[in-house]
Amino acid sequence: MKKWTLTSAIFLLCILFLFPDQGRRIHANAEGDSDEIANPPKVEEKLGAVPNGLSTDSDVVKRESESMSKKTLRNSAQKFEFQAEVSRLMDIIINSLYSNKDIFLRELISNASDALDKIRFLALTDKEVLGEGDNAKLEILIKLDKEKKILSIRDRGIGMTKEDLIKNLGTIAKSGTSAFVEKMQTSGDLNLIGQFGVGFYSVYLVADYVEVISKHNDDKQHVWESKADGQFAISEDTWNEPLGRGTEIRLHLREEAGEYLEEAKLKDLVKRYSEFINFPINLWATKEVEKEVPADDDESSDEEETTETTSEEDSEEDKEDEETEKKPKTKTIKETTSEWELLNDVKAIWLRSPKEVTDEEYTKFYHSLAKDFSDEKPMSWSHFNAEGDVEFKAVLFVPPKAPQDLYESYYNNNKASIKLYVRRVFISDEFDELLPKYLSFLQGLVDSDSLPLNVSREMLQQHSSLKTIKKKLIRKALDMIRKIADEDPDEIDGKDKKDVEKSAEDDEKKGQYTKFWNEFGKSIKLGIIEDAANRNRLAKLLRFETTKSGGKLTSLDQYISRMKSGQKDIFYITGTNKEQLEKSPFLERLSKKGYEVIFFTDPVDEYLMQYLMDYEDKKFQNVSKEGLKLGKDSKDKEIKESYKELTKWWKGALATDKVDDVKISNRLADTPCVVVTSKFGWSANMERIMQSQTLSDANKQAYMRGKRVLEINPRHPIIKELRERVATDPEDDGVKQTARLMYQTALFESGFLLDDPKDFASRVYDSVKTSLSINPDAAVEEEDDTEEPEIEMKGDSSSNAEADDVKDEL
Repeated sequence: MKKWTLTSAIFLLCILFLFPDQGRRIHANAEGDSDEIANPPKVEEKLGAVPNGLSTDSDVVKRESESMSKKTLRNSAQKFEFQAEVSRLMDIIINSLYSNKDIFLRELISNASDALDKIRFLALTDKEVLGEGDNAKLEILIKLDKEKKILSIRDRGIGMTKEDLIKNLGTIAKSGTSAFVEKMQTSGDLNLIGQFGVGFYSVYLVADYVEVISKHNDDKQHVWESKADGQFAISEDTWNEPLGRGTEIRLHLREEAGEYLEEAKLKDLVKRYSEFINFPINLWATKEVEKEVPADDDESSDEEETTETTSEEDSEEDKEDEETEKKPKTKTIKETTSEWELLNDVKAIWLRSPKEVTDEEYTKFYHSLAKDFSDEKPMSWSHFNAEGDVEFKAVLFVPPKAPQDLYESYYNNNKASIKLYVRRVFISDEFDELLPKYLSFLQGLVDSDSLPLNVSREMLQQHSSLKTIKKKLIRKALDMIRKIADEDPDEIDGKDKKDVEKSAEDDEKKGQYTKFWNEFGKSIKLGIIEDAANRNRLAKLLRFETTKSGGKLTSLDQYISRMKSGQKDIFYITGTNKEQLEKSPFLERLSKKGYEVIFFTDPVDEYLMQYLMDYEDKKFQNVSKEGLKLGKDSKDKEIKESYKELTKWWKGALATDKVDDVKISNRLADTPCVVVTSKFGWSANMERIMQSQTLSDANKQAYMRGKRVLEINPRHPIIKELRERVATDPEDDGVKQTARLMYQTALFESGFLLDDPKDFASRVYDSVKTSLSINPDAAVEEEDDTEEPEIEMKGDSSSNAEADDVKDEL
């Protein structure tokens, strides 16, 4: 963002008022400037009349266009500068610009990093500017004083002169870094952070009084101090310790900001926001250590008395004890010590070339980034630089395991696992637009020098850049996942034997994609549902078991390579589990003819197949729905004609069961009949899923249920016998009952839930009676209704005796 644009925006936001008398003087001068406006606008007569009031006079148009074209102030007018109440502006910056108090430390460390970058840049041409000893150490130091409630941040950067303190800290929105970059543009990109000049004032989120002690090589040491009340003071520093060079900021914390006096809090903030700053960040930390000190005299005398009571017979042990006594007696105590502790030991590996980073470094970086304290390596990673409209560097990781709650609140969880950095400074991990939800399991970061952040650096201002980043991240993420499959020996198919043997040597990569699929396979399916633009690329990552996979996972490409000659569709079936589907009657003829069928056993698969209609010009066909084509049989027409009377009769017999049709089946071999659904309606499995939903509406579900069609096997003896019975006596009640029972059985076997389980059970019991030659009208033996009187038993002997008498009478 250009500097003048930002400054104008801040002035527009913060101007409260112009002095009234000055405003009147401007107005008076404007009125007196008659030579500039020769023909002042006139109020048109009959402006409210109709229709003339709706038209625009040509002179009015001309005058308006002349007025709009004027971009300069009149020369004769008295000019004034806008005035802003500094205290009010400070209040806006402190209380409105930033939403999170924690970022004050990020801003101060960023400023310190800028100062160190400046001195390092100048040292490239003049090494003497660094000085000697501690001054040559380019580092950031953080120190606490809990008693005085002071937090200090010190750097050995370029420092500020008295004039710099006035310009940079006394002028709101004055960024020294921006000016430095402008001055050094011809010397290369310095990658400095400061852009807006208001980051420093975030200190007043937690402090009510701030001191800035600074020493520049070209000036004496000065102190800048302010309470953010519209005033600041600068004086030559004669009482503080000489800095040598650099800046120290002392924050006198507010009462409610006591948490920032805790070492753990500061460590967490540095790890979160400034972990990858180029310069070492050290905290003056306290810790307890064990130390051996001389024992007290009382303890020594006690030990001597104990030694004298030992047995004289054990002379060797006595000698050893005497030697031990000659040594000074010590004891271990805990002592509190303080020392500098390095907080940012993890380097920003994304700034290096991927060829220079080792696998161990990637693994260490992943554990630091994801806060994963296990010993497992990430499954894969992708490290790349993107150039174009938006330039950025990124590192993406596939975690070894999925979080336990990954899918529990899938659509309600807005937190992303991709961290956004700008010039190595953490901005936020709440930009859920960087990656789609189905890739939210990935860990990683994006670092850009050109992202359009708002003044507080807490949100992105332009969404067009986000779309570009998102598109590139998705492509790289999918390539990374595809790489896991390509390098897995178990996934190799159709390659040279030599290549297979070479890949099989790498045991670490063996079975990696199966592991990935078991952990994150559902995310790939959700991606096919949600991301139409990348649907085909995601489909290549799908894995499933089939009737011919032998318990291993198969891809769509592998399935197509095994398709029979003349097979046009990809066959699949959905259900609860593989064992149940293997016994499904829908697979009988397909298996006999050698067709391969995909098993989809995840509930999300039903939704998946509503979006994945085809792949590589092959249509998907659910074998439990209408439309299954297995080639034509020369006898099909003859068979349909011979069973025409039966199918018509059966449809009439099932009129009350909402059966749409009864047809001859081409998918059955051993089962007499099944129930299939229409091509675009719900399958039996989908109906069961929808009915199990907590907030399901039965009335609305009725519209989505597929039309049910009873398909019969013309080669089955039961169907043949039923055809003969119907031809003999179509009104036979026994035949009708059998037809209804067969339909309900087929309905149940096909995976549907019965509307009336009691009716089905009654028909089964009637059938059992017939098979056992039991009279259908045989009644159930009635139960004896005689009831024994209840007797209340009491604890005393007289009551027990009464109870015994009653029993005897009974």
